[in-house]
Amino acid sequence: MSKSQNEQNINMYYLNNESEPKETIEEMMQRKKERERRIKELQQMQKKEEDFDFDTEIVIGMTNKNNIKKERDNRNRLIKEQQKIEKKKKKIKKIRNWTIFIMLLAGTTVFALVSPIFNITTIEVVNNELVNSDTIISLSQLSTNQNIFRFFSNQVVNNIKENTYIEDVQIHRQLPNKIQIEVKERKPRYSIPVLGNFAYINSQGYILEVTANELNLPIINGMKINEEDIVPGNRLIEEDLKELEIILKISSICKENNLDNKITSIDISNKNDYIIYIKEDEKYIHLGDTSNLGNKMLYIIAILEEEKQTAGEIFANGDLNKDFRVYFRPKI
Repeated sequence: MSKSQNEQNINMYYLNNESEPKETIEEMMQRKKERERRIKELQQMQKKEEDFDFDTEIVIGMTNKNNIKKERDNRNRLIKEQQKIEKKKKKIKKIRNWTIFIMLLAGTTVFALVSPIFNITTIEVVNNELVNSDTIISLSQLSTNQNIFRFFSNQVVNNIKENTYIEDVQIHRQLPNKIQIEVKERKPRYSIPVLGNFAYINSQGYILEVTANELNLPIINGMKINEEDIVPGNRLIEEDLKELEIILKISSICKENNLDNKITSIDISNKNDYIIYIKEDEKYIHLGDTSNLGNKMLYIIAILEEEKQTAGEIFANGDLNKDFRVYFRPKI
């Protein structure tokens, strides 16, 4: 039905009822639209009310953000819990591995300590020249058929070093059943006369031995140490150690001129006149102090060669920088 027909029908209705229409079609339509608009606004307001929580005053959009945060927190919490679990697993694994290692080590140790495979069959001493091997082995208190692990190396070293000729010791366990004892010996360098005997000392001033046997060593006369203190294992007193440094310097100069092996004795009683005695050439050499030793030795070597067959004294105890000349005085 068309719009015009509809209007005609409405008008006929009012004519038949002998009254005029109170509002036009446009007005009715407008009122309908207005009603629909209000209904729509009410629906929107209702929706807004549903979107807003009046009890907590939190908008749903904010709630969604909170939900996202909660999910993130839960995810982080799960990650941390998983990390804790993994860390705990690693710790348990580490403890288990250490336990297995300790058990294996304990088993190996027990086997090594009781098995006859590791009983000593050979004890070898190396680098010894002055102290014989039997003496060193006896001092070590080691023996064959002893377990190679059942002794402390430090104790063995200390036992061997009781011999004053032994300066240092190293113990080598050569599995399964061999011990090697490596020693470093002190070499006697000079001797000191004491009560008709001789005390041997090395270049560090350690007293190695007191004996009646005289070695072919330079004898040092004039040491200040008391005779009762000249005991194997002791060291020279500080004053004598300083003099020993000078003696070593003199010996070094003599060695450079192939004279060191000829020295019979060195007298250090007078610091201003160190005296060397060479028994082979029957000559005393007065060095004076230690100044200009190199130049003095050149003159001394020349005189020794020139006066080879004549006993006497060589005087080099003057100052070469003040026109002093080294000279020889034959023995009368």
